[in-house]
Amino acid sequence: MFRNNYDNDSVTFSPQGRIFQVEYAAEAVKQGSVVVGIVSKTHAVLVAVKRNAEELSSYQKKLFPVDEHAGIAIAGLTSDARVLSNFMKQQCLGHRLTYGRSMPVRSLVDMIGEKAQVNTQHYGKRPYGVGLLIAGIDDKGPHLFEFQPSGMTDEMVAFAIGARSQMARTYLEKNLDAFESCDREALVRHGLRALKESLVQDKELTVDNTSVAIVGVVPASASASGKRELEPFKVFDGQDVKDWIDSVASDGDSDDDDDAEEAAPAAASTGGGMEVDS
Repeated sequence: MFRNNYDNDSVTFSPQGRIFQVEYAAEAVKQGSVVVGIVSKTHAVLVAVKRNAEELSSYQKKLFPVDEHAGIAIAGLTSDARVLSNFMKQQCLGHRLTYGRSMPVRSLVDMIGEKAQVNTQHYGKRPYGVGLLIAGIDDKGPHLFEFQPSGMTDEMVAFAIGARSQMARTYLEKNLDAFESCDREALVRHGLRALKESLVQDKELTVDNTSVAIVGVVPASASASGKRELEPFKVFDGQDVKDWIDSVASDGDSDDDDDAEEAAPAAASTGGGMEVDS
């Protein structure tokens, strides 16, 4: 039988045990612009590339605060992301009113995982066509979680989702050991470098298309009160990210200079850059 005999709803399994509606939702995530998340001992950082549908339109938001201690980055359908973010806000508010403290990040992620998974087992519903990176901090420290349309959630040290995200993940894998000890600024620069790896050749990071979000703890040495304080989840856009983008761009310029210096002796050894037989 043809594939479309099994993809009319989310409760029909194919003979191979696949649910095509879930796979279609995962494809929607791959079509979204890339977002990157990294976590260290003290901070969790989200960075994203924003898209505009056309030249005359504004750039679409990619980072959303959920509570003062947590927020999300989205890749996929923004409308579905708003449904999940509103649900997360309600849960955080209810927990804060009931217990007088912020909700543990793991509990919050489990709730949206269960909510999404229900949509894969009831006729008439569909999976959410959005992937999330959830960054937050609680009593156990900073956390980064990935959420998939199937309802699966995993805690990560660093991750990227969206279009061309594999290139960003390659950068993250190469520098994985350095993230744990990074401070706030270094973590942001690593995120932007990973983001830069995923761009097409004619695109660059600018103040218009780049967003950064940070949550973490302020070290006691840097705190006015002398105690560790929470640095609330905050989204940086526009001119607020200019210094970070400039620092990453200057890193690229220095790398190009190093490559040119290495190429010069090689050119001299081949007779001033003459062509050789192939």
